[in-house]
Amino acid sequence: MKDRRSGTWVKIYSMVALGLVTLLTLVMLMLSRACAQEQPSLRDRAEQLYRQYEYANAIPLYTKLVDTKRPRLNDLERLADSYLKLNDYESAENWYARVVAHEESPAENRIVYGEVLKANGKYAEARNQLEAYASETGDSDRVTVQLAGCDSALVWMADPTAHRLRNEGVNTPQGEFAVFPMDGRVYYAGEPEGVVQRKGTYGWTGNSFLRIYTADRSDDNTLTNPALAVGEINDASYHLGPVAADATGNTLFITRTYPGREGERTREDRQKFLTRNLELYCYTRNNDGTWSAEPFAYNNVQEYSLGHAALSQDGNTLYYVSDMPGGQGGTDIWFSEKQTDGSWGEPVNAGERINSSGNELFPNIGPDHTLYYSSDGFAGMGGLDVFRSTGSRGQWTEPRNLRYPVNSSGDDFAYVLTLDGEESLAGYLSSNRKGGQGNDDIYSFSYEKPKIIIILRGTTSDKQTGDRIAAAAVTLFDGKREIVARKSSDGSGTFEFVLDRNQTYTVLGQKEGYHADSASVSTIGISKSDTLEAALLLEPVFKVGDTFELENIYYDFDKHNIRPDAAAILDELVRTMRDNPTLKIELSSHTDSRGSDAYNMALSQRRAQAAVDYLVSRGIARERMEAKGYGETRLVNDCGNGVACSREAHQANRRTEVTVLAY
Repeated sequence: MKDRRSGTWVKIYSMVALGLVTLLTLVMLMLSRACAQEQPSLRDRAEQLYRQYEYANAIPLYTKLVDTKRPRLNDLERLADSYLKLNDYESAENWYARVVAHEESPAENRIVYGEVLKANGKYAEARNQLEAYASETGDSDRVTVQLAGCDSALVWMADPTAHRLRNEGVNTPQGEFAVFPMDGRVYYAGEPEGVVQRKGTYGWTGNSFLRIYTADRSDDNTLTNPALAVGEINDASYHLGPVAADATGNTLFITRTYPGREGERTREDRQKFLTRNLELYCYTRNNDGTWSAEPFAYNNVQEYSLGHAALSQDGNTLYYVSDMPGGQGGTDIWFSEKQTDGSWGEPVNAGERINSSGNELFPNIGPDHTLYYSSDGFAGMGGLDVFRSTGSRGQWTEPRNLRYPVNSSGDDFAYVLTLDGEESLAGYLSSNRKGGQGNDDIYSFSYEKPKIIIILRGTTSDKQTGDRIAAAAVTLFDGKREIVARKSSDGSGTFEFVLDRNQTYTVLGQKEGYHADSASVSTIGISKSDTLEAALLLEPVFKVGDTFELENIYYDFDKHNIRPDAAAILDELVRTMRDNPTLKIELSSHTDSRGSDAYNMALSQRRAQAAVDYLVSRGIARERMEAKGYGETRLVNDCGNGVACSREAHQANRRTEVTVLAY
């Protein structure tokens, strides 16, 4: 798979940022003088930035281009793809909704839209797009695996496993991933902060090249005291990591980017590319504590990448990942057996049972000889999912998905166990799921069979009629607003979740055509099995003429610019407009009576227009909205001109409202 980002052409084998990737150097060819002398149009400048992989800079230009009643499909596609390249899946969803609604949009865009919806955890909606693609093209085989993944994800999120994940304190806004435990310490790969020299940053992310870190590991797998590993193992020009080790810790297997100039050379359009593939190095600790490094015998940087090593429990089989010829497709897991002289035998493909036409990455061998690895070639929840299989070398059982919450709508990988018992499990995994500290984060996990069972039983009902609402989307969040489980209410408008002890939760009910409703639930202090109840009352709102207030939309005094806290509220309206494409609204702003009538009217109009402009920037077509400022003409109380009122009474009049014009 190929992708473009941040001024660098990168051939990448998965959606994992900084996983098994190749680093490429881009040589831009000079344009002709005639082209250089032309004054570029707005579209020319946007296209140039896009082709130079400067997506963040291209976005505001494309946003201006599509702010018209009949935007060009290519502009919409470029804008949506730019957000996708930046991993801003929420914005990408907004714009891909516009892309697929365009009368000229090819069916292929539905697959990309489906992938974006999956990345946002919207599996039912993703399934609709994938089915629409199959219906339009007749090519159902193309989306068979993706459809199976959507179906499975809905089941897994409705009935999550007992794994409990904790984002570790060593994580930073940069990337950290791929823990390898060694007694009371761990190795992992991470991006250092503040490195600014020429070879210290990676064009894809703008961050430093990966280095090897160590950290202290406590009995409960908490990681502390992160530090760059000392010595020769961090002596490299480009990426380093992940790391594996033998049982003694005296031999390390480290993946690194080849630094030489002998890589694969290719040409595309008017650009030349040098591919720097990955290679595996074996580091041996010397008696004086220093390290000696030797390349793995089967590296071939001119033709393929090789890395992500894992050693069998007996130390006699070395597994690794490569895109060398002879595989099933993408990157596969291969292995070499230790020979009598201590060398490693010829690479052997681990077989079609565990390898797919997609990409297999990050193998680890568990204490019970189970293989854990990540793949995007089998039915899964998002990009990479974690799978397990038992066997050895080229003989394996059918891989099993580890389900939610080990897997998520993002990339989940580098799963490693530190405890494997009948009643409990513990270990680490890496993920770029929502709610983390950086792009890729390290999570510790634990699994224990519950000793008491706490059930949340609830209902979804129409607030006006009291009738039960079936098939409402119900999401359970923990105290950090991270998704614990998600399901639909059944035909009688009821739902159930299993809760943990000593936790606080929020349960949210949503249904098209209704305002959402939520309830807070706590299990703190519950010491025996119990059943809690929640009633969610959803209010129908999308009737022509209905008006509702957007609460907590605040502006600075005498200003009309959208503050960050107001943007968060308006984003909810963006989602409502996106998910209800026939909805048209008037977005109105109101002031209190302080100030002149004429000034308040003008200020409210500017505020209403600013709110509409914000929604346009987030992907909502301008013709679906009308901005209207009413000044102080529609007060909700008696605080008119000259009337002494409290601050709170005046605040009640300063509001933003939405009126349904068509639905």
